[in-house]
Order: sequence, then C-alpha cells, then structure tokens
Amino acid sequence: MTDQLGRDSDIHDGVTLGVGAGEDPVIGDEATIRSGSIVYSDVEIGDGFTTGHNVLVREETTIGDDVLLGTATVVDGRTTIGSGVSLQTRVYVPAETTIGDDVFVGPGAVLTNDPYPVRQDVELSGPTLEDHVSVGANATILPDVTVGEGSFVSAGAVVTEDVPPETLAVGVPAEQRPLPEPLDEENHIR
Repeated sequence: MTDQLGRDSDIHDGVTLGVGAGEDPVIGDEATIRSGSIVYSDVEIGDGFTTGHNVLVREETTIGDDVLLGTATVVDGRTTIGSGVSLQTRVYVPAETTIGDDVFVGPGAVLTNDPYPVRQDVELSGPTLEDHVSVGANATILPDVTVGEGSFVSAGAVVTEDVPPETLAVGVPAEQRPLPEPLDEENHIR
C-alpha cells in the first residue's frame, strides 16, 4: 500500500495501489476506494476521492478534489480530471483526455481517442470536456472533440464535432441547439 495516502482514507480489502513501474500513487485526504479497484503508479489524486467497485485508474493520470468514479469506470492513462467531477457507473475515459471542473458524465457514456481504430496508426487524442459540462447516459464523444463550458450532451447522443459553450447537443449524429432555460446554469456537484 502506498506511503502517500492521505489521512482519514478508507481503502477496502481487494484494492490494488501502485501497479507498474513508477512512483506510488499519491492519494489525498478522506479517500474511499472500494473493493476491486486498481490505481496504477504515477497517479496523483486530490482530497475527497471516492470510487465504486472495480474502478481502474491507469498511469500518468491527475485527478482533482471531490471526484467520484462510479462502479466499473475506466480512466486510461495520461488523462487529467479536474475537481468536483462525477463519472457515473461504467464510464470509459481514454488516454489523452482532459475533463474540467464540475463535470458530470452519466452512466455508460463513452469517450474515444482513436479516429481510425486498427486501420491507421495515428496519434491518439481524447476529447476535452470543459468546466460545467454535463453528458447524459450512454452518450458517445468522438476523438479530439471539445465540449464547451456549460454545454449539455443529451443521453444517447453521438458527438462528432466541437460543441460551443452553453449549447445542447442531441441526437445521432448530435445536432447543436440553444441551451434551454432549465439547463442554462452551472452544475451543482459540490
């Protein structure tokens, strides 16, 4: 177990911390990491981190304060996640992704980083979710797409192009619409 575990943390049985060569993960105060979860080496996590069961956080990932990773969520390496973020059950976050502060990603949402899987050898580029973005359940966001601050991606949408700030993205492929009044405010996660 890591020497760099913050005070008042609750690490359940069956958690693995520090997989792979590299520095032990640094985990802030008041973390709760549930059974079956794996946190690789070279990971930095702030205070108030909480996981469901069977969460995977790969190497070279930085996570802010007050972040929830729901059961069976996967965060691949070289990813940055801000503070006040809630990734619900079965969310997939690929390498080279950036997630801002106060972002909500619904159950089963998939972010992608490879525009031509196994067909071409290209540089991977995950999406960027700016501050106060909400992504509905089972939405898909394609590689190198930026979802602008305060935007809302509806459940099941497939986002193929950048979404401007404070915009609603809905449908397959996602169409952009003005953000309706009930959704025209910041997320209240923390």
